[in-house]
Amino acid sequence: MNASAAPSLSALAPEARSGTVLGAVAGGVAVLLRLEGLALCAAALAAYGHLGASWLAFAALFLAPDLAMAGYLFGPRLGAAAYNLAHATVAPLALGAASVALGSTAAEAIALVWIAHIGFDRALGLGLKYAAGFGQTHLGRIGRAAS
Repeated sequence: MNASAAPSLSALAPEARSGTVLGAVAGGVAVLLRLEGLALCAAALAAYGHLGASWLAFAALFLAPDLAMAGYLFGPRLGAAAYNLAHATVAPLALGAASVALGSTAAEAIALVWIAHIGFDRALGLGLKYAAGFGQTHLGRIGRAAS
C-alpha cells in the first residue's frame, strides 16, 4: 500500500483522533462485538452442557488460555502474538471440528471451554492485543490507560 492510499488522521473517526487505539472499534460496533462475544460464550456453554462433560474440568480449564500472557515476559511483540494465538477463535474451532470428525469428546470439551473463554473475554471488552502493549486491543484500551 502506498503512502497516498493511507487515510489521513483527519479522515479518521473522532475517537481515533482523540487518543483511542487506532484500529480499535467504538460505539455501536463495540457493543455489537461484545454481544457477539456473549453469544459465543453462551453457545459454547450450551454445547458443553449437551456434551455432558465434567463441569469441574470446565472450571479447571476455563482460564488456561490466559497462560499465554506469559509471553509478555519476553516483550510486548511476543506477548501479543502468544496472547492472540490463544485468544483467536481459529484454533479452538479447528480443534472442535477435528474432534467431532475423529470422535474425541475430550478434545471437543477442550475446544468448547476454549471458545467459551474467548467469548467471555470479548463480552468483557478484552480484545486481541496490539504489539504496542497489553492494554492496546482491537476493542479499545483496557486498564489504567483506558481512563
